Amino acid sequence: MNIALRAFASTALLFAAMHPGGASAQSLSCGGFLAGVGESKFSVLNKCGEPVLKDIVCVPRPQVEVIVAPGLRGGGTRQIISQQCIPMEDWTYHRGQGNFLGIVRFYNGAVESVRDGDRVQ
Repeated sequence: MNIALRAFASTALLFAAMHPGGASAQSLSCGGFLAGVGESKFSVLNKCGEPVLKDIVCVPRPQVEVIVAPGLRGGGTRQIISQQCIPMEDWTYHRGQGNFLGIVRFYNGAVESVRDGDRVQ
């Protein structure tokens, strides 16, 4: 396998292992409507209204850099894996006493994930 193909394959495997995948995706129920992965901020606002809290968060994501240097053992390449901060926005919705908070995470203006927060007492 050539160097570029090997680097691409290992990078793809790394990202696949680090990504939670679509099977764990949820939706947020808002007054009979569902807001889910892939929807825009505008769509979520129309369905669910304003959240009680908006937070900008830094989500670490792996970044792979391939360095080609003649004379290195192992074919002259090295892979360096580092963490990169990806800014995302979390919107928190209060779903009533005794229920869990709903947390919608946006990336590039679209819903990336929906999860439950703490239970409201």
